[in-house]
Amino acid sequence: MPEHPLYAIATTQSLGSELLTSVEAALRGGVGWVQYRDKSQHTQRRRSEATALASLCRDYGAKLIINDDLELALACGAHGVHLGQGDGSPREARQCLGPSAIVGVTCHASMALARQALADGATYLAFGRFFPSQTKPHAPPAPLALLNEARRAFEHTPLVAIGGITLDNARQALSAGADRVAVGENVFGAHDIESQARAYRRLRP
Repeated sequence: MPEHPLYAIATTQSLGSELLTSVEAALRGGVGWVQYRDKSQHTQRRRSEATALASLCRDYGAKLIINDDLELALACGAHGVHLGQGDGSPREARQCLGPSAIVGVTCHASMALARQALADGATYLAFGRFFPSQTKPHAPPAPLALLNEARRAFEHTPLVAIGGITLDNARQALSAGADRVAVGENVFGAHDIESQARAYRRLRP
């Protein structure tokens, strides 16, 4: 069976105290990748939450990826890190986390950034935003055709589509060449998170 296409983005700003229960619901729905995203300076809480999430993901055979914080990824035993442009070196992350770790890099709409990310040791390339996004409304837009181009250029590299992904438009990104779709609010804001996560599996083209 193909891997679940959903890459669930768990943002503490919106989930708050419901973080662990919400992520577990998504895991019950079959999601294989979870990203912990917390931009605060609450170091102790962030480490505690990330460590708990790492354990929870291991229980479900899923991968925990830490957003933009290599030190936290190392401290909590996460499976990898996701780096935005200017948020750290993929090369350093690869050296620190080891050859089997997941290192993701945001490439926006740039093939040049994608090539550099791969040269620096990235595991997957994240492109977007492809649709209007409440999380990052000012992020530069990217055409879906970019995924076709990236799929041809980076045949064996996982591609992640980000930005404004919902159940209504995710199939477009998957059909264009994405392996996974990164989704936050459309999963964790759902009335039934587990069912919403399961629904994404049915979108695989």
